[in-house]
Amino acid sequence: METLIALAAVAVLITLGARLVHRLNAQHDARIAARHYSDPFPAIFRPPGHSPHTPTEQAARRRAMGTWP
Repeated sequence: METLIALAAVAVLITLGARLVHRLNAQHDARIAARHYSDPFPAIFRPPGHSPHTPTEQAARRRAMGTWP
């Protein structure tokens, strides 16, 4: 009888823990969705030369540096 009660208590604790983790993940996902990390501020412009490189510029930089070894 004690074993049955212990197993039931463990099952309840596992269920509560899984529910808590699920709720915390949902809350974290909502916080991430509320922010746009990759969007710059509308009033801030990048100075010349600091914009993201195009794929052709990236390839040219790789060729200029060479390969290892």
